[in-house]
Amino acid sequence: MRNLIMALTASTALAFPAMAEDVRIAVGSFNLNNLPFPVAQGLGLYEKHGLEVRVDNFASGGSKTLQALVAGSTDVAVGFYDHTIQMQAQNKEVVAFVQLARNSGLVLAGRPDATFDPANPETIKGAKIGITAPGSSSDFFVRYYLQRHGLSDADVSLIGVGSGGTAVAALQEAKIDLLVNYDPAATIITERGIGKILIDARSDEGAIAIYGGIYPTSVLYSRQDFIDENPETIQKVTDATVEALRWMHDHTAEEIVDVLPQEFVTGDRDTYVKAVQNAMAIFSPDGMIDPETINTPLEVLKTFNENVANAEIDLSRTYTDAFVENVAPAEVTQ
Repeated sequence: MRNLIMALTASTALAFPAMAEDVRIAVGSFNLNNLPFPVAQGLGLYEKHGLEVRVDNFASGGSKTLQALVAGSTDVAVGFYDHTIQMQAQNKEVVAFVQLARNSGLVLAGRPDATFDPANPETIKGAKIGITAPGSSSDFFVRYYLQRHGLSDADVSLIGVGSGGTAVAALQEAKIDLLVNYDPAATIITERGIGKILIDARSDEGAIAIYGGIYPTSVLYSRQDFIDENPETIQKVTDATVEALRWMHDHTAEEIVDVLPQEFVTGDRDTYVKAVQNAMAIFSPDGMIDPETINTPLEVLKTFNENVANAEIDLSRTYTDAFVENVAPAEVTQ
């Protein structure tokens, strides 16, 4: 399969424009919510659509990616939709334009001897909880859970541990008691017997139980001024990414892993394939942002983010489907 993909990519290379357009894209982590982005890279789709992509990886979490975007040191961010709401509360226009993951994908895991019992929320008191980074969606997950059960962040210790292998190691080495993270970390933890999943929001049912609704997560977003000044660039990024999403839904987890840049594969390949399979339900089939679901992140943020709670948030200004709607129906990798 890998040889076939390489052959297909090589054949399309002849059609690539001689002068590709530079675009800087920052990604917050290697968690699987962001998977469509490296799939597009591995298939050569950004090059196919006339782009030369420079990737900045902030493995410590999405909040660093957001900071880079706002500071102007990157053009496009691969991050979580809820950051667009936070930025509007700070009078900064950050807009999502392609949805990658339509649901949370988060889990809360503990070691085999974990004393936290979700049926008795107070047992979380005193726990050292690993999150990707302060201000990240894993941080929001914990704070919202605590708030819903009459607890606060003062009842636990929140520790940034990144994602993927570093997050798993923090749990395995007992640097933390609990871990809030995504696949592939979630699957690695269970496959290796490092721990167990205590709260699972990868399914729609799990997300509804935790958040009260579907919680859209990974998107491509940019500053409104960059979008206004560079609509053709944004359209090319969208064309390539939507093509990757469509390709993913027509291929198996093993075929998806075959095309990934090697640095995105965490742990052994077989476990990573299982992680991709476990995460398939969260990926958007078409890149469209559903206006029926984006109120869930707003309600979560309002419970503990004073800036958001006190702001008049206009969700229609946090996203656009215009670029996805312009993607040609025929733009599908065979």
